[in-house]
Parts: sequence; structure tokens; C-alpha cells
Amino acid sequence: MKSPTFTTRFSKFSKFSKLPLLYRCLATKSKVVQTTDEALADVGSNITLLSGGFGLSGVPDTLINAMVKKPEITNIVAVSNNAGLDGRGLSQLLVTGQITKMISSYIGSNRTFEKLYLTGGIDLELTPQGNLAERVRAGAAGIPAYYSPVGVGTWLEEGKLPVRYDSSGEKILKQSKPREVRTFGGKNYLLEEAIQGDVALVKAYKVDTLGNCWFRGAANNFNSIMGKNAKLTIVEAEHIVEPGEIKPEDVHLPAIYVDRIIQSTTPKDIEIFKYSESDETSSSSSSEKTLSASELKRSKIIRRAAQEFKDGSFVNLGIGMPTLAPNYLPKDIHVVLQSENGLLGLGPYPKKGQEDPDLINAGKETVTLEPGASLFGSEESFAMIRSGKIDLTILGGLQVAANGDLANWGLPGRVKGMGGAMDLVSNPANTRVVVVMEHVDKKNRPKILEQCQFPLTGQRCVSRIITDLAVFDIINEKLVLIEIDPESSIEEIREKTGAKFNVSPELKTISI
Repeated sequence: MKSPTFTTRFSKFSKFSKLPLLYRCLATKSKVVQTTDEALADVGSNITLLSGGFGLSGVPDTLINAMVKKPEITNIVAVSNNAGLDGRGLSQLLVTGQITKMISSYIGSNRTFEKLYLTGGIDLELTPQGNLAERVRAGAAGIPAYYSPVGVGTWLEEGKLPVRYDSSGEKILKQSKPREVRTFGGKNYLLEEAIQGDVALVKAYKVDTLGNCWFRGAANNFNSIMGKNAKLTIVEAEHIVEPGEIKPEDVHLPAIYVDRIIQSTTPKDIEIFKYSESDETSSSSSSEKTLSASELKRSKIIRRAAQEFKDGSFVNLGIGMPTLAPNYLPKDIHVVLQSENGLLGLGPYPKKGQEDPDLINAGKETVTLEPGASLFGSEESFAMIRSGKIDLTILGGLQVAANGDLANWGLPGRVKGMGGAMDLVSNPANTRVVVVMEHVDKKNRPKILEQCQFPLTGQRCVSRIITDLAVFDIINEKLVLIEIDPESSIEEIREKTGAKFNVSPELKTISI
């Protein structure tokens, strides 16, 4: 006799006889709570708190604001790319003293964060942005540690990153621990330990009552991996929907990782409004003829940097000058721009009125997407970067050494974090690294030196240097002058360069 099916055996116990009982149980088990007190129930002190978001995009403000009103929750170790802005996001928990340690890649313009760190108010475990994402992903996957190419030969390897200062900010009381080094395939790697969170706060655009999450635009960033990692994951949703309203293939964070859901009640905001060139120029009467001397230098550097693009290449641009280079792309050159917060296929800046808080670049500026663009989390973005899928990265620099060492993230007494820079230069064999910077600093001191004096971003990683006076290639760890500004001379360049260099027999004049 044929055995009864699952549906047949259990249908007599339910009036919904056409559906399996297991499905009916899952479909009716809602994780939605009505108040932030319910959402934060059982969240106590001495926790590692994971918080999604990048800049102001995807930050779980409703939940963070509620934690501010619970001063009994103390001694928090907060893991987040940064701490938001003054008065916003995790910065509020710094003010209340509830956070005692941050694990972040960047301080940014948050003066509260910076002041507390530089006056001994908190510990800060600076972590390259890609390593931060991967350490969280490893913890979510049950992997205790992994080897990374990021930070080899830098303070990260040496254990010299300041973790805590004294109240004067002059004495370092605690430093990071040195990393174990191993060699694979002739290349050195550092051992990075996974991060395991107790509580994760996540913000999603659309969440069904079971906990399946869909992130909009660039708001995926760190949210998905944070949500997968913690023992308790709480999601604030812009839109709460019924099961089935999110297509299975569109689920970024599956329900198995989510414990509680609450309606988001905080409005979205934009940190930096950046508009298309036509809108910018229409609201300003400035032209190149009225630019300051410094602006003229920057303009020359940017225009020359635009010549580095090759048709069809994948490119990552650092914050500042590099982001302006695509404005001067030749018409027959098309490139795909990648941003480490989870975008591939960046378009131009939006027109006024078309800006979207869920579409920002790594500089927190409003952007658009080109047809054929794709979106993903920060962990996926840095996997592309570390593996050498990016053909070219253009970065700013504080100092470059004659052998190709780069320093671009810290000055003595002014360590604000490396962001994703260390990750971007971690695979120079596959990703060409071009540095753009003024030839001398504000005190007329050379920025190209025999050895960098500032903390390194990467060792022997730079292929080309573009300044307002010259273009150098670094060949076999030797500096070679290949182009010269028509208004300069080899004598001036030697005077303003703190390293010996050879002159190419094919020396050209910079043409922009």
C-alpha cells in the first residue's frame, strides 16, 4: 500500500488542508516587535555590538537612538566602519560613554570620535576596511582566522597602531598586537582573527515578517555580513512586508540569521551632496581662469591622471582628486568604476533633485549608476580588490618612496584611519597603483622621498606618480622621470624631489 504523503498525513489537523503544516507554521511565525524596548530586550552590558552602515547610508538609527536611552547598557565594544557623524549614529553612544572601544577603519570628520580617541577616552582598534569586512564574514562563517595580504610591512604587521593614548594625546598607552606572518606562493600574508558579535543592528529597505531582508542600492555595505554574524540580530526595516513579497532570489540576508524586526522611524539623510558637472558649473561663475594656484595644480594633475584609463578596464578611485579624473575621459574610452562600499558601474553625479540617499560612493557623495551596474556588500567589494580583479586604482598620497612604498593615511599625531587604502594596494602584481599628489607639501617639503617618513599604506606598491610638475614611473624599485610639465625643468624637479631619479631617454612633455 502506498504510504500517505506529508500533506495527507497532517491535513486533518488544519482547516488549511492544501498546505503542509510545516509551511503554515513558518508562514505565521512573525519576528516583528512593536517597540524598541521589545527589540532591545535582553541586550545588556559588556557586549560586542556590530552596526551596519557606511557614512549615513544604511545606518540603523532607530535602534541606536533607542540604545542611547538605555544608559544601563555599558562597556560596549562597537564594530562599525566608522561612527557616523557628530550627533548621529554610534557617535551618540560615544558621547554617553556607553562605547568604550571601537573597531573601525576610519574616524573621518567625526570630531567626537577623534577627540575621545586622541585624549584617551576610548580604545580604537584600527582595521583596514576590507579586513574589517572579512573578519566579520569569517566570524559569521565559523572561521576563527585567515591570512590576508593587506598591511604587510606596515604598522599593522608590526603592531604599532595606537590603540589608546593618554589624556594629553602625546603618549601611547596601548598598541595593537603584531601579526603572525606566513608565506604562500612567495608572498607574505598576515594572520587576521575573526570578529564574533553578540548583537548586530541592521537596517534594511524591505523585510518580510519572517526576517528575510532586501537592501536597496549601496545600503547593503556592512549590513548583510553584520546580520549574519551575531548571536542576536535585530533589523530595522523601512518597509515590513508579508512572506513572498520579496522574491527568493532577491533575499540578501536570509531569515535564519534574523531574530527581531522593528519598523524604522528615522528619516534617511545624505552626508555629501554632489551634483553633475553641468549643475555645479551653472551655480558657480568660476572658470579655470579664476582658479587659485593650488586649484590650477590640482586641475593639471587630474587631467593628466585621466590619461591613465584604458578602454574596458575596471577602476577604483580614491577620495578627493582621483574621483574627478573621469570628468576628463577621452570620448573613445569607457571604463567601469568600482566603489568599495559595494558598487560596480558608477555613473556621473546626479542632477539636482535626483540624488538618492541609497546611492553614494566611498567618499559618501551622491552618485548614479550606469546601465549594467551591479550592487553587493562590502565583503564582496574587497574580495574583488584583494584578488586583483580591479585593473587600476588611483589614490592620493602624502609621501611616496623611490622604491614604490606609499604613505597616505596618517601623520604623526594625526592618525584618522586607513579606510580601504591598504586593501587597494595589497595586490600590485594585478592592480596597477597610480598616485596623484602635489609635488611638495604646504611647507614646500618634497613628498617624493628615498624613504617614507609617515606610516606606510603598502610596500613597493606604486607603479606611477603624477604631480603638478612631473610624472614618474617606478621600475625595479627605481624612480624614473618620464614626463615633465612644460613650465618646469629637470633642475626644479631635482630640487623639489627628495629622492634620486633617472631621466628616461624618451622624456616627454606633459600634455593635457
